[in-house]
Amino acid sequence: MVTSDASKKRIDVVNPVVELDGDEMTRIIWEKIKETLIFPYLNVECLYYDLGLPYRDQTDDQVTIDAALAIKKHNVGIKCATITPDEERVEEFKLKKMWLSPNGTIRNILGGTVFREPILCKTIPRIVPGWTDAIVIGRHAHGDQYKATDMVLPGPGKVELVWTPNGGSPKATEVFTFKDGGGVAMAMYNTDESIRSFAHSSFQVALQKKWPLYMSTKNTIMKRYDGRFKDIFEEVFQKDYKGDFDKLGIWYEHRLIDDMVAQMLKSAGGFVWACKNYDGDVQSDIVAQGYGQWRRRRFVTQMCEMDGNVVENL
Repeated sequence: MVTSDASKKRIDVVNPVVELDGDEMTRIIWEKIKETLIFPYLNVECLYYDLGLPYRDQTDDQVTIDAALAIKKHNVGIKCATITPDEERVEEFKLKKMWLSPNGTIRNILGGTVFREPILCKTIPRIVPGWTDAIVIGRHAHGDQYKATDMVLPGPGKVELVWTPNGGSPKATEVFTFKDGGGVAMAMYNTDESIRSFAHSSFQVALQKKWPLYMSTKNTIMKRYDGRFKDIFEEVFQKDYKGDFDKLGIWYEHRLIDDMVAQMLKSAGGFVWACKNYDGDVQSDIVAQGYGQWRRRRFVTQMCEMDGNVVENL
């Protein structure tokens, strides 16, 4: 309970903050944080959404969608850790179905980039001692494997990728012909709009940090898919950011993902690394572990639009 004297000293926060509650111990810890570290010092309106697994199941996951839309509207959200159910959790909680990751749902609605930066502590030994500065991972939080359509093929047959333009005829591209048995297949996508937003967010964060920006793909293998990322980044850089980068004496460079991983380990840190969705998922954990603090990271989802940014702290 905040006393009247304390309440007079609290800082007024003009805009509301979207509060996303989580599962298990995080609910207790978050409540304690609010009681001891937030409400005694801030006069802030919190818009509460319960993302605990039972309530997600009760609302058919609509609460996750509503929470993401609220973050998009109010620009700031704070999310607690949540359970992404597997088969065991479905049985344990008697769920209607195996619900998707709430983080993935929120990221796809925000359509932004997740920037992850380790919190450097002198008292925590680093597995990679040469990293004297932080490495900021920018993960493109849209599409690719995380919104893919996959299937198990029960027997021989042909898999095709079909595109039907508006007002036009379907155009099919053969993927593979299964002759002796079945297998698996997957189709994934991304959009020029989202890739362009990813590029702007990445360049802006690099300018804020005054650090060089590297962007990695495997365009030598996925020449069209990853090549699209490479081309859009280069176009955005040359048109909107090259002058500012030159003034600060920093640079932008595209590298192959395997080359970039090797470069990361040899470096002293002090750069921003723009990764595709899956690469960012993996590399952000590797980088955090290298600093000796897998769980001690700052997560910020930045949504780059003409009207500003959406920030979600995780």
